[in-house]
Amino acid sequence: MSLPRPLHALAAAILVAAAALGPARPASAAPAEDLPSADQLQSALLTANDLGADYTEIPTAESPTTESPGPGENPTPVTGCDALSALIEMHATVPGPATPRAETELDGPDGNPIVTQSLTAEDSDRLTADFSTATDAFKTCHAITFNADTTDSVTFTVTPVTLGDRPDAPAVRLDGTIAGVQLNAYIGIERFGTVGMAFGFFQREGADSQAASAQYRTAVAKVEHTLGATAGSTTAPTAAAQGMSV
Repeated sequence: MSLPRPLHALAAAILVAAAALGPARPASAAPAEDLPSADQLQSALLTANDLGADYTEIPTAESPTTESPGPGENPTPVTGCDALSALIEMHATVPGPATPRAETELDGPDGNPIVTQSLTAEDSDRLTADFSTATDAFKTCHAITFNADTTDSVTFTVTPVTLGDRPDAPAVRLDGTIAGVQLNAYIGIERFGTVGMAFGFFQREGADSQAASAQYRTAVAKVEHTLGATAGSTTAPTAAAQGMSV
């Protein structure tokens, strides 16, 4: 059978937590940096062709370009991890300018596993600060409870892991149970200059770290190739500098 609806909602909530890399502070007086467009970010996302014929792309609820949510629109889905909760709450309540963003969800056979990915572009200084906060949260939180606007919630144990080639790229394994179903997830975040990526791999009744790592590496490689940026770099992607149309 496919994953119950609450599990899809919880997967989305976890991605929101990992993707708290969008602008949350008023614009500074410094000149704005050239950022990749939403279309360029969209072209760098994973597709079913990247993962295999067994995967299906699921339409996302929002368009590639979004604005930061207004006050009270998206209450934090996280409790039990103060650092991450504070970061999400800050982004959910402080208005910000429009920001290039794209995201995707790909479901495996019968909805297992679920792969999610989001890309968000923002000024380098802001991304550095938010990335540092999220990294600290991943390192210091040992349990997180997610509430996804549903009667179901789940508390995960949190274990730091390495998903890709960069040990400095923060990633965690989450283990929990909902409605009697074992849920396992691997969450990784990475930066490519002015672009932040959040990656999620969710599975029920399993703990396949090799598949999660392989798909994370595929995601990183595609972003690097498409945007012309190196994982972990603070240098803006060449796609933004060239005004590339893809």
